[in-house]
Amino acid sequence: MTAKPREVMPPEGSLIARALPGASFCDAWAVRAGEPALSALGQFLKAVRFTPGWVSACMSLRNQLVSRLGLKDLGALSALAHGKAEGDYRPGDRVGIFTLFENTPDEVLLGDRDRHLDVTLSVHKAPDAEPGQIVVTITTVVQVHNIWGRIYMIPVTPMHRLIAPSVLRAVARSSEAPVDSTP
Repeated sequence: MTAKPREVMPPEGSLIARALPGASFCDAWAVRAGEPALSALGQFLKAVRFTPGWVSACMSLRNQLVSRLGLKDLGALSALAHGKAEGDYRPGDRVGIFTLFENTPDEVLLGDRDRHLDVTLSVHKAPDAEPGQIVVTITTVVQVHNIWGRIYMIPVTPMHRLIAPSVLRAVARSSEAPVDSTP
């Protein structure tokens, strides 16, 4: 596995697998971890801390547009609680734009629920085929509830295919590596 994220199937036996039946949208991206010792939540926190500027700009535009339609302003993907340690997060806490649903050392489930759609994001870590290496897979599952959710997903689906691997690139960085902000 290279440092470039690649599209994969959701990990077998993962917690996110139970959200797959009937999903309106699902994708999964994997990359070898630059810091394999980090927990699944640690991998997510690392990824969002290094959110590329263009992704933040897209989220800002998204929030401006949907707030005019009465939908939720999610804020910035990288809007983490300053000074909050990884071990202080509990289910129900906000972690950036998401709510923490479940947290194990090898998988964290985060997401957002509203009347139009439910989004569940999994960050899953597992041993790679190469000894001593860890693969991190981010899987996104969306359950659409109504026509507004379906309409919302029309522009989100192609954008997600650019955003998810771009954000995941940070996971591949070692702690000393420079930030790559290309899409």
